[in-house]
Amino acid sequence: MFLKNCWYVAGWSKDYDRSLKAQMLLGENVVFYRKADGTPAALEDACPHRKLPLSMGQLEGDTVVCGYHGLTFDCTGNCTDSPTQRGMTPRRAVVRAYPVVDRYNLLWIWMGDADKADPATIYEIENFDDPTWGCTDGGMLPIGCNYLWVVDNLLDPSHVAWVHVTSFAGCGTDSAPLDMEKTDLGVIVSRWIYDQPASPYYKDLVRFAGNCDRKQHYEMSVPAIALNKSIYTPIGTGGPDATPVPETYVNISYNFMTPVDEHNTQYIWFQHRNTDPTDKAISEKMNAGAVMAFNEDKEILEAVQKGMDAMITPNIDLGLDLGAKTFRLKLQRLIDTEQADV
Repeated sequence: MFLKNCWYVAGWSKDYDRSLKAQMLLGENVVFYRKADGTPAALEDACPHRKLPLSMGQLEGDTVVCGYHGLTFDCTGNCTDSPTQRGMTPRRAVVRAYPVVDRYNLLWIWMGDADKADPATIYEIENFDDPTWGCTDGGMLPIGCNYLWVVDNLLDPSHVAWVHVTSFAGCGTDSAPLDMEKTDLGVIVSRWIYDQPASPYYKDLVRFAGNCDRKQHYEMSVPAIALNKSIYTPIGTGGPDATPVPETYVNISYNFMTPVDEHNTQYIWFQHRNTDPTDKAISEKMNAGAVMAFNEDKEILEAVQKGMDAMITPNIDLGLDLGAKTFRLKLQRLIDTEQADV
């Protein structure tokens, strides 16, 4: 079961053009394309006649022509031509149309009731247009596991001490106490680590020498959007009520998990930092480090999926799972409410 009445990231906007692109999202087959004016469109990828994928057809103007018998559909899903029927279009010749929006260089799709789709509720990325912030190109990674295992991982600051030894680990990441708070959209798991060296990934990025105060901020919002914020600041300037100083370094990793089906996840990310807006070399270095780390996660999570599928004895939870369990409970309540209204 997935939450449907919300916005998911289908992919990077640049990857959708004047061609038919097939994807499975939330267990549903969808075909994407752009109209002549550049606006995106998304339809159920199945002709109502014999369910041939429309993505096997062709794009003519702003319509999709089925490759079997020529039934033609506009961006609203209505059939506009049926050559074999002498123009007598069957009333049931309709396919589902999905609301889609370009924003933040991403293509967002609404998988639920189209009448409830409000672009104003798309997840906000603060400072996206701020010219003083630098941004990486990001990436996309298929992971062979249920999306909630990725969610759990991104609400777990402790795993970096064992999985990301050469990148995000550091003193205190294995044992410092975690704080958790609930938000309107999900949960935040965080902690401050004081007077310790910067992690390997950040040691050449911060703008001051010596040890630092460091914050790990892991935030998850429904349906599955993670904001992982790293704050590095000189010793004595960090803490819950501290005001940033000129040397304070902030990097935010935005992570968008879209379920493909129950056992596969599409993982899209990019990073946003409060320094070096035009330094391409730094962006490329950061992106390469993220790719390495996320592939380390991929290896672990795909093994977790196999282990959970083949479990003999019950799995257990640890104290560090409180944030993930709290988020899962909130999400499940929303899914249950949505299903009850169907």
